[in-house]
Amino acid sequence: MKKWIFTSESVTEGHPDKVCDQISDAIVDEILKDDKDARVACETMATTGLILITGEITTKTYVDFTKIAREVLEGIGYNRAKFGFDATTCAVLSAIKDQSADIAMGVDRFKDKNFDEDEFDAIGAGDQGMMFGYACKETDEYMPLPISLAHKLSRKLSEIRKNNTLEYLRPDGKSQVSVEYENGVPKRIENVVISTQHSPDVSIKDLRNDIKKEVIDTILPKNLVDENTSFYINPTGRFVVGGPMGDAGLTGRKIIVDTYGGYARHGGGAFSGKDPTKVDRSAAYYARYIAKNLVASGVCDKVEIGLAYAIGLARPTSIYVETFGTGKISDNEIEKLVNRHFDPRPAAIIKNLNLLRPIYRQVASYGHFGRNDLDLSWEKLDKVDEIKKDLNL
Repeated sequence: MKKWIFTSESVTEGHPDKVCDQISDAIVDEILKDDKDARVACETMATTGLILITGEITTKTYVDFTKIAREVLEGIGYNRAKFGFDATTCAVLSAIKDQSADIAMGVDRFKDKNFDEDEFDAIGAGDQGMMFGYACKETDEYMPLPISLAHKLSRKLSEIRKNNTLEYLRPDGKSQVSVEYENGVPKRIENVVISTQHSPDVSIKDLRNDIKKEVIDTILPKNLVDENTSFYINPTGRFVVGGPMGDAGLTGRKIIVDTYGGYARHGGGAFSGKDPTKVDRSAAYYARYIAKNLVASGVCDKVEIGLAYAIGLARPTSIYVETFGTGKISDNEIEKLVNRHFDPRPAAIIKNLNLLRPIYRQVASYGHFGRNDLDLSWEKLDKVDEIKKDLNL
């Protein structure tokens, strides 16, 4: 019997890096409302009393960056100076320039036309790079269990803060879950770590009791918790200074939180702040779409899909399939199946997943994948019947 422990973390929407992701994606959404041809690569930085928005944006529409940043901060709950950040009084600076014409060459050749299939080969990737997608049968949402539980804990933290169940909570926070596996199957939870920002008035004893009762006990599956499961709640004993006052935040610094919690490979490219011509975002979504449909169709119990691109070229330079020995047919045959039923050219991805919509701020916290609470095109299982028919499953 082979045993191991795997750990994944999540962060709340008030974590300084996630604040920046949400502002960047709110800007993408606002631009896409009026300009589907826009090119957006928006980076946000946050520190004490300051939001700085920079990057490259080419668009024909007008966007009020300051208004968007303040609305995001207010929605998160940073609306009082004693919380470490105040949406009303903080400074918001912007230093935006146009997208490089050299970068635009590969994707703008058919910019003023609709995406027709005979043009898909002429619309190239917005950058080079590798993107990975993953799916497995560990959870109902086809996600690894550690990251699934970590996200649920973080969301619960924010939920009970916003509904005033625990009035002393503040926006910043983190969760971490370690799961013990036996022969690839989750068997028990080894430990849970939760760190949450709080007012200086609450005692650490009350906070730990409250978080255990209101967060941990309501989220963790009872059958996976035993007498040896450990809980570490605010292990330093104090977390009053948080958010951008405690740590500077940057867009794109929580890429493992955004994806599979480290359980699958990551090509290194962030999602937030980018329009879907950037394959860092769109191809990663499509790789997840492929992986999830393959697992749901019964072709394999888990699979990792890798796509690689060259800037200006439409077709991937490589397609990678790894089923970790769980495939009902060989990985080479599954690769052929992928080529028959999926089109990973950037323009095809954008059209087939309908990505030129203002849908991105909602996934900028608590993960881009496995979101059964949202209607996301890359999470749909609309290829399952087609795959089953192909293989006579």
